[in-house]
Amino acid sequence: MPLPHPDPSPGTASGARRLARQHPAALTWLFLCSTGGALAALALPAALGHTVDRLVSGGPVPWSGLLLCAALTLAETGFDAAAAVTGTTTSARLTAHLRTRTAARILAAEPRRALALPTGDLTARLTARTADAASAPVTAAGAVAGVLLPLGALVGLLLIDVWTAAALLLGAPLLVLLLRTFTRGTADAGADYQRAQSLIAHRLTEALDGADTIRAARTGAREHRRVLEPLTALADHGRRTWTVYGRAVGRSGLLLPLLMLLVLAVAGLRLGAGAIGVGELVAASRYASLAVGIGSLTGALGSLARSRAAAQSLDPLLTLAPLPHRGLGPVPDAPGHLELRDVGVEQDGRPLLAGVRLTVPGGTSLAVVGRSGSGKSQLAAVAGRLLDPDTGSVLLDGVPLDGMEPARLRREVAYAFARPALLGTTVEDTIAHGPWTAAPDAVREAARAARADGFLALLPYGYATPVADAPLSGGERQRLGLARAFAHPGRLLILDDALSSLDTVTEHHVRRALDARAGRCTRIIVAHRLSSAARADRVAWLEDGRLRATGRHDELWEDPDYRAVFSTDSGGTAGGGPDSGRPGDTAADGGSGTDVTAGGTDVTADGTDTATSGTAPSLAAAETR
Repeated sequence: MPLPHPDPSPGTASGARRLARQHPAALTWLFLCSTGGALAALALPAALGHTVDRLVSGGPVPWSGLLLCAALTLAETGFDAAAAVTGTTTSARLTAHLRTRTAARILAAEPRRALALPTGDLTARLTARTADAASAPVTAAGAVAGVLLPLGALVGLLLIDVWTAAALLLGAPLLVLLLRTFTRGTADAGADYQRAQSLIAHRLTEALDGADTIRAARTGAREHRRVLEPLTALADHGRRTWTVYGRAVGRSGLLLPLLMLLVLAVAGLRLGAGAIGVGELVAASRYASLAVGIGSLTGALGSLARSRAAAQSLDPLLTLAPLPHRGLGPVPDAPGHLELRDVGVEQDGRPLLAGVRLTVPGGTSLAVVGRSGSGKSQLAAVAGRLLDPDTGSVLLDGVPLDGMEPARLRREVAYAFARPALLGTTVEDTIAHGPWTAAPDAVREAARAARADGFLALLPYGYATPVADAPLSGGERQRLGLARAFAHPGRLLILDDALSSLDTVTEHHVRRALDARAGRCTRIIVAHRLSSAARADRVAWLEDGRLRATGRHDELWEDPDYRAVFSTDSGGTAGGGPDSGRPGDTAADGGSGTDVTAGGTDVTADGTDTATSGTAPSLAAAETR
């Protein structure tokens, strides 16, 4: 199911009201059931007292009164059951809506801002926090019974006897103080508990992602201690929660019986004075029980406090601004001419790319090479707007990427990654998944182009094999990612280290499939191997976030520094492992602390260099296009 487009002004101050508008009929029915149950409970003492008076008077058996009491009891039970069922189903639907809406916000935002939170913390917010926050409208709609019962009981006591009601009012300030203290303590402890949960989830996710490294380094015991270390704080916050609850129960356990005893004592004195009858005494005792029975109200207040804390933790996600654009579309039937104008990317104050000026003619192939941490994956990310540059601009066929409507842009740019996420139920679903669902014939043609058809034929159910049941190697996963990109052809294809796990023969066949797209698709390949750079039309050589040079591979090969990029003796590669993945990742062993100027050299993919002091011919041509 497609994710909904997020509204432009999210806000969360009225989050509960916004959620309530998703299922107004269900919440209205829940409100009516809660109100009906409360009214039946309030009417029962009056009916019971009247029936007792008629029985005490010695007249005939008041069958009508007995039937009324039975009907009210059944009504109360039925309304409460309907409210419970409605509340459960509505909470589930609201949770699903909030999770979908939050995920839509994350996916529509600029990746560096959307992924600012650690993965484990983000997962906790999308699961447990959304469930807590989504329960607020249901709790509020059902809490009417918790408010109506004590207020209605007080009114009932006033109608029976003013002095009996006054006895109850003596303890009202203490009850209000008790509820206020309970709500505040529960909210604070709940927020701290949720933060500790998020920290554990983050550390656990880190450990699972690095399971092979932990196993190889034999550091499992250390990681176990690191992941579980926040459990001490979690236990403290949990004890605080139960302490607050226990104190509220203890105080109410002392206050409420005393208040009940006071009310009954006053009612008994009024009975002895002849001010009220036996039936009114029975009704008064029942109303007093309803008035001091604040258990449902404290439960609702505690739930609302947890919902508020959870909603506050979702605020940073729900207020993420979507990628800005001006509603532009791609130029029809254009070849995929790509330009990067003075592109710069920073992370934590350190430049990852600086002053990159690059032109890639439509329909050609460009290999991006450089040592680990040189900025190759950042360049690949900004080229297709998986990442917005901090400075400069990127144009596709003369249209700025930040002005193009994201959904239309995604149909023109296909990506393949070193570690692709295999979305979908079956293998065929995985390849067909994209801006549009590829047809079965296109899926099989793409699999053949990616050299994936061979191992897919050996799976138990072929293309219908569930992804979870398919034993895939790293290279096979990469080929499925390539097939997915091939099944959704656009004018720009970007391979971010997507050939690194392929054997030489498979890579040769995949490169032939890429070459077959010459003239109708621009290809950018973050190169891992010498052969990938040699087969490309041009090569862009990155060094410390700057574009050092471009040209044909055989031309650049004359430079010993360029040869050193591919030399295993010098410890460098053309860009494996750490310099791939999601935007913003940098290699731990290849980053540069050198200050990078924003000037740089204006280099086009046809080998022409121009000074930074003048306007580059390629840029002038693009501006007049």
